[in-house]
Amino acid sequence: MTRAWLLAAAWLAMAGPVADAQAPRPPDVGDMAPAFTLPGSDGTLHSLSDHVGRRPVVLAWFPRVFATR
Repeated sequence: MTRAWLLAAAWLAMAGPVADAQAPRPPDVGDMAPAFTLPGSDGTLHSLSDHVGRRPVVLAWFPRVFATR
């Protein structure tokens, strides 16, 4: 049984990572933002389509603000 696991692990290591055909590519500078809706700190949902063309849109993300230690 152990030998079978070792052979399977070796085969997977040689195969390398499997590319996900559905994985999105990261945006490049100058790319248009995709449509999105996110909850705001005020509890309401905000969609990009509600703001684009009407006012500047700045998206700020602070992942460590609410992190627990």
